[in-house]
Amino acid sequence: MIATRAIASPTSQPRLPRHVRLHRDRVRGAWALLSPEKILWPDEPSLAILTRCDGKRSVADIAAEIATEFDAPITDVEPDIIAFVQDWSDRMVLRL
Repeated sequence: MIATRAIASPTSQPRLPRHVRLHRDRVRGAWALLSPEKILWPDEPSLAILTRCDGKRSVADIAAEIATEFDAPITDVEPDIIAFVQDWSDRMVLRL
């Protein structure tokens, strides 16, 4: 059986899988995304997206919040968030 790739869209509701969690590393003073076989160190824009990936908000909702927070046009923000969510979904640290 061939697994199908989930495709991110404005209606996707991304969330962290059960085996992945955000953790504040006090020694480094940074956030880490912990997975059984990987540790990712998200930058501030990535963290702004990841903390909103709760499985309830859609990508469009996340884009609207971030566009408002950073005073940026949603037409610039949403495609970047879709690309980010797709990339991190492909890395298996986000579920769509």
